[in-house]
Amino acid sequence: MKYDVTDKIGIITINRPKALNAFNNEVLDEFNNLLDEIEKDNRIKVVIITGEGERTFCAGADLVEIKNSAKEEFLQFIENGQTLMRKIETIKKPFIAAINGFALGGGLELALACDIRIASENAKLGTPEVGVGLIPGWGATQRLPKVIGLGRAKELILTGVHITAKDAENIGLVNKVVVPEELINTAKEMAQKIAGNAPVAVQLAKSSVNVAFDVNIDNGYKYELEAEKKCFETEDLQEGIQALFEKRKPNFSGK
Repeated sequence: MKYDVTDKIGIITINRPKALNAFNNEVLDEFNNLLDEIEKDNRIKVVIITGEGERTFCAGADLVEIKNSAKEEFLQFIENGQTLMRKIETIKKPFIAAINGFALGGGLELALACDIRIASENAKLGTPEVGVGLIPGWGATQRLPKVIGLGRAKELILTGVHITAKDAENIGLVNKVVVPEELINTAKEMAQKIAGNAPVAVQLAKSSVNVAFDVNIDNGYKYELEAEKKCFETEDLQEGIQALFEKRKPNFSGK
């Protein structure tokens, strides 16, 4: 795992290219620990996740790890992966998946846990688990229908087919498709736009959108109202309004 910080943006690179950047227990543990550090680091406003090399974003779970596991070890491996994906989803800071190649199985689930997905033209995406006798276990059965709809999600999960980045864009699975050479820069540009906004507002906006599928609209309104209350109490709101009147870029403090 590689991790770099530049201009309030953290970049996580899964670094197992010879294993197609697949997850084993070591990578899961390292990733989970890194996220704990990022959550506490107030310098970081946005996080980008990508894979090493041009071929693969993440091929999901390492099948060698699964093949050599006892049942209890396998179930713990699945739970550890679920913990990782849920952590990405619930950490207040936005995450952008820069999908540089194959995003299969747990790799697609990793991208789904992120808030925004940008894909290289050469990317392929899919949930092939049923082809080896498993089901997606790191959240695709739960998140994919919310992103692309029930019918399309069932089609991808039950057939196990891989789709192109363009097809993924057409069904709303990825937000944008770019040429490989522009992938990271495009992700950074989007991250910088997000990082330039009021941090507390961005964090509360993420959490508010996340609850949309879990509560009815009346409870959603209540959540929004509480979030707005917190925004109103920030110094950043006053700075944002003042900057607008003065026709200048706001200088947000995150307070």
